Amino acid sequence: MSIPRDLLTATDHLSDSLRGMRFAAPVSHVYNPLEYAREPHGQYVTRFADSPKRVLLMGMNPGPWGMAQTGVPFGEVPAVRDWMGITGKVGKPDPEHPKRPIVGFDCEKSEVSGRRLWGLFSAAYPRVGDFFAEHYVVNYCPLVWMEESGRNRTPDKLPVGEMASVYAACDAYVGQHLLLLEPEYAVGVGAFAEACLARVAAQIGMKPIIGKILHPSPASPAANRDWAGTAEKQLRALGVWP
Repeated sequence: MSIPRDLLTATDHLSDSLRGMRFAAPVSHVYNPLEYAREPHGQYVTRFADSPKRVLLMGMNPGPWGMAQTGVPFGEVPAVRDWMGITGKVGKPDPEHPKRPIVGFDCEKSEVSGRRLWGLFSAAYPRVGDFFAEHYVVNYCPLVWMEESGRNRTPDKLPVGEMASVYAACDAYVGQHLLLLEPEYAVGVGAFAEACLARVAAQIGMKPIIGKILHPSPASPAANRDWAGTAEKQLRALGVWP
């Protein structure tokens, strides 16, 4: 068994399942970086999902200046390029939103959530291999939804009827991560991801310790007050970190 190969097969199946789905206004554009940023995403999976993990952390979906650009969850460019050592060809979504261009590793805008998340982990584990020896980070859903204005819409803000097929495909994808990585802890980055982990774990009969940390989004006032300190305390309270 090859965990990276099996996860990349699950990735392809997820993209096939989501391709061509239509969403009503105000959504005008939908990106899937697992397709146009497959090369760096493949490097991430191949290098870092190479063994079972004690801790699986899961976010919701890509941000416009993070995973949407690099194909890596919470993919702040400096963290992906300089700490993880990942670069690669990034194509273009079709159609591309004029206010949300994809420029890959040339992106100069900061993904605040990714800067905070990977900043915490790289400070605790200066050597990237030490972090990924026991941890892995995935996003529940790979799609980026945008309005005509360029405003981002998250999965929890979309109609339940439109999202049923999306959730089914993403649940299967997360289920493969739980089965293959066999985590002792499954930690949601935010309440939405925590609920998804709990639901999928129950569906497949697995019983990791499930918890959450505060989402690092700058839209959250709590996250703007020492997010790293809060998240570290939550990880310690869960028993993830000693």
